[in-house]
Amino acid sequence: MDAALYIVGTPIGNLGDISARALETLKEADLIVAEDTRHTRRLTDRYEISTRMISCHKFNEAQRSEQIIERIENGEAVAMVTDSGMPCISDPGSRVILLCREAGIPITSVPGPAAVTTAVALSGFGEHGFIFAGFLPHKSGGRKRDLVKWIDADLPVVLYESPYRLIKLMNEIEEHLGADRIVFVAREMTKMFEELSCGTPAEIRAKYEGRNVKGECVAIIQPLKKERRRPAASNS
Repeated sequence: MDAALYIVGTPIGNLGDISARALETLKEADLIVAEDTRHTRRLTDRYEISTRMISCHKFNEAQRSEQIIERIENGEAVAMVTDSGMPCISDPGSRVILLCREAGIPITSVPGPAAVTTAVALSGFGEHGFIFAGFLPHKSGGRKRDLVKWIDADLPVVLYESPYRLIKLMNEIEEHLGADRIVFVAREMTKMFEELSCGTPAEIRAKYEGRNVKGECVAIIQPLKKERRRPAASNS
């Protein structure tokens, strides 16, 4: 393999959802840079991949970037993965890519699954595009600020959310965007207990209240119909 940084997409759940090219890249690379080596080890063990692996997460990404650049400049091929899906999509990796680009390091992608596009496809909301907003802030003020700015969005808004804050998110959507908004929630996609729900915030909340919900969720907020959107401000 040529000396370069290879951004490799990995399964979001089902380990069978990895491409032949991704497996070949991980096997032939000189080094795998993983968000959590323990998590990625389940994938590499499944496919008998013995490539050396180091961690790269939000707490050590700056330091690792320097090491990665040095290795590639010395002729190594480095494959970068996150715990699931494509690196840099609400996951670590952006700093590595930007610094490699500044250093003139070749960068290429081995595309794979991503939770955002999988959920949008399952929702049926994405025919005309979508807005990806990632994770909301943890604090209530920041969450309200980010939600309110999408109140008149023409496209569905895709959010990532922890299962522990799913009920809170439904309450916030109901309060700030309206009780009659339609929300699609996908949980544990491609896994044994995949669960897809669609309804008002109250209907989603009723389905999950009192349950010990696991697995990160994707919530997609459907836009208002045109006749229900607030009129544009007049300049007169």
